[in-house]
Amino acid sequence: MTITRYLLIFIFAGILLLPARSASILIPMDDTQKNHLKAYGIAYWVLQHDIEIYWLLNYRGGSYMFLHTKEFEDECIIRGVSYQVIAEVQANSILQEIADPQVNMDAVKLHKAPKIAVYSPKNKLPWDDAVTLVLTYAEIPYDVLYDQEVIEGRLPLYDWLHLHHEDFSGQYGKFWAAYRNYPWYQEDVRISEETASLLGFSKVSELKLEVAKRIREYVVGGGYLFAMCSAPDSYDVALAADGIDICDIVFDGDPMDPDAQSKLNYDNCFAFSDFILSTNPYEYEISTIDVTDTRPKSLREGNDFFTLFDFSAKWDPIPTMLCQNHSQVINGFMGQTTAFNKDQVKSSVLVMGENKPANEARYIHGEFGKGFWTFYGGHDPEDYSHRVGDPPTELDLFPNSPGYRLILNNILFPAAKQQKRKT
Repeated sequence: MTITRYLLIFIFAGILLLPARSASILIPMDDTQKNHLKAYGIAYWVLQHDIEIYWLLNYRGGSYMFLHTKEFEDECIIRGVSYQVIAEVQANSILQEIADPQVNMDAVKLHKAPKIAVYSPKNKLPWDDAVTLVLTYAEIPYDVLYDQEVIEGRLPLYDWLHLHHEDFSGQYGKFWAAYRNYPWYQEDVRISEETASLLGFSKVSELKLEVAKRIREYVVGGGYLFAMCSAPDSYDVALAADGIDICDIVFDGDPMDPDAQSKLNYDNCFAFSDFILSTNPYEYEISTIDVTDTRPKSLREGNDFFTLFDFSAKWDPIPTMLCQNHSQVINGFMGQTTAFNKDQVKSSVLVMGENKPANEARYIHGEFGKGFWTFYGGHDPEDYSHRVGDPPTELDLFPNSPGYRLILNNILFPAAKQQKRKT
């Protein structure tokens, strides 16, 4: 045997021993997935390594597929996420199946891990926040910003902004009636008033309005906004009441404008219109946008559900991404704002989840300028009647929560299309 033939055999044997370089990892997101929530964290972590991901819309619950490496596979094992290693021919077969115009599926490429900010107070308040809970559980990093950072102009540094349980109307969540003598409430008022004064505002409501406007500018410039519970309706209420005093004397030291209701400008709002303000300081409510006190009394834990709409993956990829799930029926859950009165949702708004018999919109979405926003009713998807002072939800008990999946869909949504934002 010649030296040349020995050399060829050696090279050929070496090639056979090399690992398959074009294999992929498939993260199934159907009922076979052991931990849906941590699977989102894997996707985010892979994006941080500058590796593109296929988001397989409507394929096995919205699965993910990306380049196989031992590091990625090991991380799936460490985090307890179900996965499959598939050959190139299998990956191509999946993409061909999805591309068939007769099936309601699509493959969207995720390009870059979005930089995430959470608008949240620095002082400790006696409630938690579902978004920060699930970000922490999924091991997705985020920065905390509040009023001072927003006024300083830091929002354009981020791709995605979440509004913590917040009251942008300057009424401290209407907690005055029940909690005005509690230390946490008094501390919150003190810090808020000091911050407003430090930043050059005479009232907390004026500071919150300016923050709301800065957030609106952020969205117009291409930012992604996500808000839950009282943040969505209080945000729109604040924008509608621009230049109008809607705070009772117990909140800001002087009476509200008696004609405030007639002066509201609904054109300023992202999502809602024709709502009526709650002007009673003893009422734990901001406006008629929320249905907590008006929904059917028969609705309770065990029979309170909402349904996700089924969108066309190829023609409506954005709502399809935001609704990816292994269940189309989601357990309802309450909050200071439990759900939105559909009669007061603007016709231009896309309703993605609803309780139709109760006339409730639970999950809504829209575009504003170059950006997008999503509002989600309720406080905690796995704690039906979460109350002030209740302990935080242990997500290890709910690793496959369909309600929490909707939050994480919004986290990855900005990775699908990075847009330039005005600074």
